[in-house]
Amino acid sequence: MLNIFTLANGRLFQEEIESLEELSKFQPIWVDLEAPTLEEKRWIKQYYGLSIPEDAMDEDIEESARFYEEDNGELHIRSDFLIADEDEPRTVRVAFILNQNNESLRSRGVLFSIHDEDVPVFRLLRMRARRAPGLIEDDKDVLLKLFDADAEYSADTLEGIYDQLEKSGKLVLSEDVTDVLAGEVLGAIARQEDLNGRIRRNVMDTRRAVSFMMRSRMLNADQFEEARQILRDIESLDNHTAFLFDKINFLMDATVGFININQNKIIKIFSVASVALLPPTLIASIYGMNFQYMPELNQSWGYPFALALMVASALVPMWYFRKRGWLK
Repeated sequence: MLNIFTLANGRLFQEEIESLEELSKFQPIWVDLEAPTLEEKRWIKQYYGLSIPEDAMDEDIEESARFYEEDNGELHIRSDFLIADEDEPRTVRVAFILNQNNESLRSRGVLFSIHDEDVPVFRLLRMRARRAPGLIEDDKDVLLKLFDADAEYSADTLEGIYDQLEKSGKLVLSEDVTDVLAGEVLGAIARQEDLNGRIRRNVMDTRRAVSFMMRSRMLNADQFEEARQILRDIESLDNHTAFLFDKINFLMDATVGFININQNKIIKIFSVASVALLPPTLIASIYGMNFQYMPELNQSWGYPFALALMVASALVPMWYFRKRGWLK
């Protein structure tokens, strides 16, 4: 899918392009390619003179090769954006290309973005730009606002993690924590830990991308100050993710502790039962020996006396354990 974004009266307008002829009718500041076809790449090459690298969205590209500048003035930035899906949180690699120096190319002053699937941050920026005139003035503003929206999206996701952990904490600190409930809580905590780790990695990647833009001297004074503010926001998110890691570890330790308590209760029952049954077992083994004189055979009271002695030898330890509170 090929979408272009133009500025009109300070607002950002979106157009979906379905042919090369339509592409030539507009002067965009942002060209977005979502899962582009070979034909759409050919249109970009033919009209803008821009070749999209084959490895633009590769996940296994070296970290040092994700931010670089070509000899012709093209700036390449590959950044990950978070998708906080409840069932499958993940990050999506997005490749950005800006051309700053070559005046002859139509691509100058246009931001190109290439990605495999729709990104929530992109939708957030499009909605804001339609409602807030003057929010975006050029291609670099688009890129900065994307990173700014990415940091805010991460912050909103962190708030969701806070809410989920609060619910899990109430369950863990309830009076009766069963093994089934503890297992559900552990699963929920593990999902939040995974999401929190993805947020931490995402903001780290955003910090590197914004720092690269600042070092490349492509920003004016206002944009440079905005980039510094984005870095400050990201720094605050780092503190929140660190706190959440500590909270997650505490809840996991507490949940595992309750599971151990439940298991110890079961083991205690077996321990008490085995100790209580030792005297009857001893009596039964003595009466089962091949004595010359066996009262259970020669006397009428033999078997009842043996059974009563076995029951009494079991009840006395149980009474003692109950008095000590070991059966609670």
